[in-house]
Amino acid sequence: MAFPLANPPSRLSPKLLTRATTAPLASPSPNYDPRIKEFPPNALRRKIDRLWRGGFSLGVDLGLSRTGVALSKGFSVRPLTVLELRGQKLELRLLEIAEDEEADEFIIGVPRSSDGRETTQSNKVHSVAGRLAVRAAERGWRVYLQDEHGTSTDATHRMINLGLNKTARQRRIDAYAAMMVLERYFSLSGEAAELVLPKDSDLQERLRRGPPRDIDFFSE
Repeated sequence: MAFPLANPPSRLSPKLLTRATTAPLASPSPNYDPRIKEFPPNALRRKIDRLWRGGFSLGVDLGLSRTGVALSKGFSVRPLTVLELRGQKLELRLLEIAEDEEADEFIIGVPRSSDGRETTQSNKVHSVAGRLAVRAAERGWRVYLQDEHGTSTDATHRMINLGLNKTARQRRIDAYAAMMVLERYFSLSGEAAELVLPKDSDLQERLRRGPPRDIDFFSE
């Protein structure tokens, strides 16, 4: 079931993009990635300009056999689906979902230990995120990594509080974990996100330009 859109999608104006790439960030986290000033995530854009309402986000929780997906449209964050796909089929399906939901960024949870160190699973996430970032950049979409430590536990507690039974929790845990990744990303205003930047300079330029303007919402 799709939620109604409170505001139509929009893109940053050149003036606002300048603000996004030059405005200083207060108290950056230890994992702060300085490149987000040049390629600002949607949560940071919203912090800079509270009136900005464009840019939908997909949260992704990558597992060994199941991948949870969550969606943020405006201030609404919700679990979306669980995919039982791997490799190229998974990456293409994620791109299809982003297209259908008018998202322009992926927030992918990366496993880290309680002290912030990456785990053996982290390398697999980096590999998938790197391939997805190349495909996404062709469309002007961005990919970021967000520490997902503890999000599965948070997801379980959220589902219990919502009254979901054990069977429902097992079926939906991955999508709720992806939702927790998105909520953490927004709670930190995107300042703890790590940009996955393709090496190709042409793709980097596409990211700077962003997705094509939607003629349904913009006039010349």
